[in-house]
Amino acid sequence: MVKADPKRVRQLIGRKRTWGPVIVALIFALVPLPDGAVEHFYSSGFYSLLQPPVTFASNAIPVSLFDALAAGLLIAFVGLTARDASRSGASVAVIHAVRRLVIWSAAVYVIFLLTWGFNYRRQRMIDRLPFDRAAVTPAAASRLAALSVDRLNALHARAHADGWLPAGVIDPALAGAFERAMSALGATNRIVVARPKRSLLDWYFTRAGVSGMTDPVFLETLLATDLLPFERPFVIAHEWSHLGGLADEGEANVAGWLACLRGLPAHQYSGWLFMYGELARVIPARDRAALTARLASGPRADLRAIRERLARNVSPVVSGAGWRVYDTYLKANRVEAGAASYDDVVHLALGLRAAQRLE
Repeated sequence: MVKADPKRVRQLIGRKRTWGPVIVALIFALVPLPDGAVEHFYSSGFYSLLQPPVTFASNAIPVSLFDALAAGLLIAFVGLTARDASRSGASVAVIHAVRRLVIWSAAVYVIFLLTWGFNYRRQRMIDRLPFDRAAVTPAAASRLAALSVDRLNALHARAHADGWLPAGVIDPALAGAFERAMSALGATNRIVVARPKRSLLDWYFTRAGVSGMTDPVFLETLLATDLLPFERPFVIAHEWSHLGGLADEGEANVAGWLACLRGLPAHQYSGWLFMYGELARVIPARDRAALTARLASGPRADLRAIRERLARNVSPVVSGAGWRVYDTYLKANRVEAGAASYDDVVHLALGLRAAQRLE
């Protein structure tokens, strides 16, 4: 029997300490943490101290640091694999590449959890804020939908006359409205808002129907470039809500909506456009037809422009695959509803006392 050379095996597998990130990642992934402890020590503790300086620093750089990190890791991985192949042959290079991929992925996962990802495990908004479950009814949804139509009709002319700031700058009025909204939702820490940036992922964003994302490492706000001006305030406020530690998509949606409603008419219009679209999907078809008939020509044209943008840019194949991956990602991070968590915004808008007072 031929005995394996222990030294050669260690060279191929790697030293024990190089697998440290994998062990830590497995512990973080498998060991349950009480949501109250995550809320107190991480979301309201460590993360609330980390976010302001990190976003402040990333705001000083006009390009996406997330893109630079992803590109750097990819280039380094390919370069190291090519080096291994030239030195030791293809078979050894493959073994090293697999080992490197596992270790680097584990390290990235640990960094992701520490810099933002543990917010997925914090207490739910309905568990830490006053919430009236009895207020969540079909009739209440229909009333809110009717209100959204009234507000869209009333705000359209003023919003379009005032206009919207360019995509790459921080709107100070929206930032102030966001701060007031987060305070109403129980935030006690200061949140530094991010300047909206474009990303190398824009091709994917536009074809998958993704409006934007929050960089979980450098805590940046990345926007799709095909967004229409009246869509941007809500999308930006939604992504800022993620910076505020609201990882759940439904919670970020309601926080972004409440931020817009506390802003200027142009911001309010953007928020109500979003909420009308959400409500139109959940109310009965007969009520939806009546509401659509009540929409004035201006909001109707803007909603049609959004539909045409999506029809022009979104690829069903890319979108379907992307949302399946995202649904898996959310469930892996203990969001039981997965991508369906986006739909929770109506439930939250009806039941949260903070939202009821604003209506």
